[in-house]
Amino acid sequence: MNILYIIPGSGNNFYCGNCLRDSKYVSAIRDLGHSVIKVPMYLPLFSDEKDRKDTPLFYSAISIYMKQMYPFLRKAPPWFDRLLGSKPLLGIAAKMAGSTRAKGLGELTVSMLMGEHGIQSRELDEMVDWIAEHSKPDVIHLSNALLLGLAGRIRENIQVPIVCSLQDEDIWVDVLKPEFRDRAWDLMREDSKNVDSFIAVSDFYGALMQKKMNISEEKIESIHLGVSLDDYDTPDPVSKPRAIGYISRLNHENGFDILVDAFILLRKRKGYEDIMLVVTGGSTGDDAKYIKQNKRRLAKAGILQDVDFHDEFIDQGRIDFFNKISVLSVPVRLGEAFGLYLIESMAAGVPVVQPALGAFPEIVGLSDGGLIYQNNTPAELADTLAKILDDKEMLQQKSRNARKGAEDHFNIKVQAGELTDHYLRITATK
Repeated sequence: MNILYIIPGSGNNFYCGNCLRDSKYVSAIRDLGHSVIKVPMYLPLFSDEKDRKDTPLFYSAISIYMKQMYPFLRKAPPWFDRLLGSKPLLGIAAKMAGSTRAKGLGELTVSMLMGEHGIQSRELDEMVDWIAEHSKPDVIHLSNALLLGLAGRIRENIQVPIVCSLQDEDIWVDVLKPEFRDRAWDLMREDSKNVDSFIAVSDFYGALMQKKMNISEEKIESIHLGVSLDDYDTPDPVSKPRAIGYISRLNHENGFDILVDAFILLRKRKGYEDIMLVVTGGSTGDDAKYIKQNKRRLAKAGILQDVDFHDEFIDQGRIDFFNKISVLSVPVRLGEAFGLYLIESMAAGVPVVQPALGAFPEIVGLSDGGLIYQNNTPAELADTLAKILDDKEMLQQKSRNARKGAEDHFNIKVQAGELTDHYLRITATK
């Protein structure tokens, strides 16, 4: 089977769960003997440089932003687009907030969802023409529902089934100004008619998006994410120094400050003077002030020296991170559709401690590889972390549960098989 994935890139500047999800699926599907082409959008992909050599980057982030903001640039010659899409400039764009932040990008979001009727119609034509000329896919997979504006023109010209993943689109859309938010949801509902099926990353998120987008029940299926279990070491957590880990973009939305406050509270308790905090996941320009504020609070508490800011979060750097920690917590304020870092942590035998938000109870409940706490406050997080860190027997049992849960429920080989079976079913009906 020939599969074409259309995937937005993050530019490698922060831990991008969606980017990792797509990269892991592509590798696993190829291992099953299928052909997969990755078509990148906006910024370079999270990893796999070899995939970038033969496929151009479409909808260059700088170019589409500049044309959205400055109408006179919409008739710029092709060489201008090539300049704005050069690797050095895209590297700068990846570090800037505007390319990864929804707030302030309402007009661009709506225009993208308008597809051939939006300002980026030329970019859409270029992508569809390239697909028609360079690949003969049996199915096309869109990485998320914010790309649904592509579906109409693709269906018209390529005439193959279209699948779309669903993961955390609401986090982007719901922070837009009301006029753009409402228009975006309307367009997503309309554009969904051009898609043959939707793959939600959790039951929780499938139900949420089914309601928000008016998707019929038979058109949506849940397939949990998976990881390659062989990629992770599983040292005994009791043999490590006691350390709490955080892996995600260091920002307010992901609750980094909640964990910092919990760490400060925990270190004030007798018997917890040895506890360390290990932090990774990267950031954008928007996050610099926020990170400095949290560092100042840690310094004021006299424990900044006990925080390890682990720089590398790609490939081996991520494995090294998990080997350092005893337990993981990413107290995302509004929860998430899944949280790939949860099953990465579980695969490494590291239990997780998460708030009862989003899909977290569903994912942790399947494995029993961690603890869920009800109120996402520093005090309750500190109490829950203390509960598992202070009980070596519980820590070891949750570690075993975590690894077995990853093996039983979140094995990328199994999940990729489910996904390719889904492709085969929808292509057989066309």
